[in-house]
Amino acid sequence: MSADRPADVVAELAGLDGAFSFPEKLLQRIWARGDFDRRGLHLRDGRALRLRRRGRWNRLAGPDFLDAEIEVGEGPACEVLRGSIEVHLRAADWDAHGHAKDPAYDRVVLHVVLFPSMREWTAGASGRRIPILELLPRLERDLEAYAEEAAVEGIAGRPYSLLREQLAGVPPAVLRAQLERQAERRWVNKVRLAAERLGRLGWEEACHRSALEVLGYRSNRLPMLAVAECFPLAAWRAGDVSVEAAWEAPAEPWQSAGVRPANRPCLRLAQYAEWIAARPDWPERLAAIGGSWGAVELGASSTADLRSKRRQLRMGLARKALSQDVCGGILTGTRFDTWVCDAVLPLLAARFGAGLETADSGWAERWRLWNPGDAPEELLRLAREFEVGGAPEAPLAQGHLQGLLGWLAALASRGGRGA
Repeated sequence: MSADRPADVVAELAGLDGAFSFPEKLLQRIWARGDFDRRGLHLRDGRALRLRRRGRWNRLAGPDFLDAEIEVGEGPACEVLRGSIEVHLRAADWDAHGHAKDPAYDRVVLHVVLFPSMREWTAGASGRRIPILELLPRLERDLEAYAEEAAVEGIAGRPYSLLREQLAGVPPAVLRAQLERQAERRWVNKVRLAAERLGRLGWEEACHRSALEVLGYRSNRLPMLAVAECFPLAAWRAGDVSVEAAWEAPAEPWQSAGVRPANRPCLRLAQYAEWIAARPDWPERLAAIGGSWGAVELGASSTADLRSKRRQLRMGLARKALSQDVCGGILTGTRFDTWVCDAVLPLLAARFGAGLETADSGWAERWRLWNPGDAPEELLRLAREFEVGGAPEAPLAQGHLQGLLGWLAALASRGGRGA
């Protein structure tokens, strides 16, 4: 990114609930996370592509990713290229930003674009041909789901007064219906992501990657995912991974600003090592415990209050089983609840459920009724003020906050236009 390049290049797209924004910075984050199908990659000119290193995300002037390494072609024609990677929404953005005339871009070896391109290559300085990779066909989710996730991560930084003003303009009955719909959408999206991971990684590695991602919190998801990619669960189980090695592994720097001391990534890595030492077979234990949770047991009492529903589903016993038998008592508190809701229940539904029918399953019902887990304080205040749980003092559940998150995220991704 050059110094005179616009800070936020954005595409306006049509979604299920109206137009939404997809910024170039979000595409950079997708590339940094490797949040796309990397199997059998081919360039726009037809040559095979293998990513040895996706590069180090550059937040300053110059190309978006530095120190990358790729293989282009196959057999005797295979060529190893080392240099930088530039990411754009459209191939024409390279010309619009004048990169061919900027010496900082002379070492770009790959041009990654979101939308399909008519070009087979990008013209660098002196007509140098830079190969193009189209990313849209390789994405694991639809663009609206990516935009919504990014909006969720930004809610904590938005003024409480603005969030409150947006909610206050919606009649209570309409708001409740919209929150229920948004909660269901978020559940289905979580199951879809879990299913993609299962198909790509298998049960054990999908569990492993999801656990480390949750332990990274919002600030350190990227490096935690890099740790999971570098060191599979089998290596941790065999004692071949030290906390120090895991700490040094990610190319993406760890973030400490705004992270409470107890949640520092070095401590969470040590916690995960302790977890595996206590329960080395924890993914198998999880499958054995949660595989039978697909049946909905509420029956005619489905209109009961939150506490009654939790008792009927024996969620106290479920919580104890996950905490002790699967985690060995190592993971506790709100982070444990976040792990259950963001990783455990979607993975179980993806493995044992029947596709989108899991929206009405026992896994989905447990997800809706589970404790909220980690949540921005602004979100908790809004939920209580607008009686999302049914009354000011009523307990809140995961479904309540996820519906509220989804509602606000959908609004934010549309630039604040309508509910």
